[in-house]
Amino acid sequence: MCPVIMRDRLPLVCECIAFTPDLGQRPEDGDSRIVTDSLTDNEAQPQDESPSSVTYSAGVVRLGDIADGTFDAHAGEAVPDITDEDGSTSHLDERSFADFGVCEPIVQALEERSITHPFPIQALTLPVALDGHDIIGQAKTGTGKTLGFGIPLLQELVVPSSPEYADLLNPDCPQALVVLPTRELSKQVAADLRVAGSKLGVRITEIYGGVAFEPQIDSLERGTDVVVGTPGRLIDLLKRRVLKLNGVKTVVLDEADEMLDLGFLPDVETLLARVPATRHTMLFSATMPGPVVALARRFMSQPTHIRAQDPEDQGATVRTVKQVIYRVHAMNKAEVISRILQARGRGRTIIFCRTKRTAARLGEDLTHRGFAVGSLHGDLGQGARERAMRAFRNGKIDVLVATDVAARGIDVDDVTHVVNYQCPEDEKIYLHRIGRTGRAGASGTAVTFVDWDDVPRWSLISKALGLGVPEPLETYHTSDHLYTDLDIPTDVTDRLPRSQRTRAGLQAEKVEDLGETGRGHRGARRGTRRSSGRGSGRRGGGRLSSGRRKGAASQNGGSEETPRRQRTRVRRRKSDSGSAKGEGTQGTRRRVRRRSSASEAAE
Repeated sequence: MCPVIMRDRLPLVCECIAFTPDLGQRPEDGDSRIVTDSLTDNEAQPQDESPSSVTYSAGVVRLGDIADGTFDAHAGEAVPDITDEDGSTSHLDERSFADFGVCEPIVQALEERSITHPFPIQALTLPVALDGHDIIGQAKTGTGKTLGFGIPLLQELVVPSSPEYADLLNPDCPQALVVLPTRELSKQVAADLRVAGSKLGVRITEIYGGVAFEPQIDSLERGTDVVVGTPGRLIDLLKRRVLKLNGVKTVVLDEADEMLDLGFLPDVETLLARVPATRHTMLFSATMPGPVVALARRFMSQPTHIRAQDPEDQGATVRTVKQVIYRVHAMNKAEVISRILQARGRGRTIIFCRTKRTAARLGEDLTHRGFAVGSLHGDLGQGARERAMRAFRNGKIDVLVATDVAARGIDVDDVTHVVNYQCPEDEKIYLHRIGRTGRAGASGTAVTFVDWDDVPRWSLISKALGLGVPEPLETYHTSDHLYTDLDIPTDVTDRLPRSQRTRAGLQAEKVEDLGETGRGHRGARRGTRRSSGRGSGRRGGGRLSSGRRKGAASQNGGSEETPRRQRTRVRRRKSDSGSAKGEGTQGTRRRVRRRSSASEAAE
């Protein structure tokens, strides 16, 4: 059983501030649209009493209107040992990371990135994790779980510049292992760890699939301190005996529920079995299903369950995200989404699709309409996927059309809108999709399109999350409430005006050669083998003879095909002559035998 740790053990009590979106904002001057199809009983009153006010339609979800006790976001899950649900407060904006025992180099590295005060999940996690206790961290997506395990992980390392590094039993081998479900999340977590450990001289290696093995193997052979990767490629390198885990002292499992959904838990168990038993294990996840709890009980030593939960926000979704649900016809989705992308104040936008084909087709359609769009799905190589993410982060594009590969852990600043182009499969996918906006206390808007066939599925999602919208509002690109709910100018069309096409676009971002299939390395090795010794095989001979063919063709004044035809005819003539010679020899032998037999008979 998990030890029950009382609140007074911690040097602080966290304060979670419930941010309520401003649903009663005024429209632009001169816009006096009032929607008649709207909520009447629980309608939020406008902030002022001007005659020109906006009434939101029934498609806008306001979690504050839902009665208490209608939905338990953590029903059936393990009871946490540490939580902030008792209503006690502690001003986190007055306390820095140094107040929680974080070493000075990490504090300085974070201050250079304007990261000075911890979030609630970090404030609850750091005192327990820095003492070396196994923890299970649970918080909503977008609340800062990465530094919650990243700071304790970095502080426990023995860096090469330390005098104690020479006393390690396994120098140049990984001391920490971070396991994540996706490549994009691995790159992001590795980047965050490099920022926090920039003053320590920590060596961090990213291990994930889709790229060549050789660079990752070279990095491990040179020596590393932290390995961040996905289970599949980690298992591959472990079988090749390149990845050595006998020196790992800290293990982190991030987004454990997603690894469960993707079927990675057996691989995670294999990795944990190769790590020393006297390790510090930290498990972080947004939800805690039964198999994840069973994994924690098997591989963790008396873990402390920590959950950061606002007492006024017991829902599974973040209150700072305004959720809008529309029932949209499949043939009208492109028209509706082209209007949403022209809403006032829209920043970076992520559009989620259910299939790779839909994501690719929608990306091409929006690009044709004048928007700066990039795609991110499984049919793209790793180089193209990283190119789209770099262009999105750098502002060269402001719309990213993606499948659920980007729904987990991708942290991009200023994502103001998330659009579910197709209805999610279940409530977990819905939570992680809309969690790309409204991160770290910021506000955002999440719009969900529900087809007529997906209404039963959406009703189950709405019931599971307590949204209270079992029947989405039917919406077209000509519906008045679309422009009112999302603050869209009424004069927009299905194409972005040329005067607003100011972004460089995806073509402005270069594609890095990551050696995705490893052909470059293998081809180089094969080429050296062929050029040395007896490596002049059929392919090598073909390359060498091409020069001779061109030379012969130039000397004969003919094309390159002429010597080939001539050699073919010569070979046929030689074979014909050889066969004739063979027949002649056999005939001579028969005549000799006949003569000998005739002479014997005469004798």
